[in-house]
Amino acid sequence: MGRIGLQLRATLENITGLRAAGEDFRWYLKLKCGNCGEVSEKWQYLRLMDSAPLKGGRGSATMVQKCKLCSRENSIDILSQTIKPYNAEDSEKFKTIVEFECRGLEPVDFQPQPLVLRRSAEGRRVTAGPSSLRQRLRVSALTPKL
Repeated sequence: MGRIGLQLRATLENITGLRAAGEDFRWYLKLKCGNCGEVSEKWQYLRLMDSAPLKGGRGSATMVQKCKLCSRENSIDILSQTIKPYNAEDSEKFKTIVEFECRGLEPVDFQPQPLVLRRSAEGRRVTAGPSSLRQRLRVSALTPKL
């Protein structure tokens, strides 16, 4: 079992912050099987509100998935207490905005989605699409947390 943090670095101009919007926010990730190394071709999303039972009744996780290549059952869980906003004072710095508890699945890429809310300096809420966010944010890395 390992914890992996998603770190973000962005330049915020006329924006006070970025944050995940509620339990239905979709974290779009590409995942790699820790057993065979197979990486998903398509983007998969995790939501805090989702829960699937683990095999053998050992609890639940945000996503439970069987690898298409090696047939191993893997899981990943969003650690809700680690979700943090990215604020103006964090501009140009790396900050961990969420951590995942990984059991056999490892996130290898992140795609920002329109549900990331931004606030303008004037206090208005603004929503940006994935392509404009990808251009504005320098999405950096998924880093292991020990």
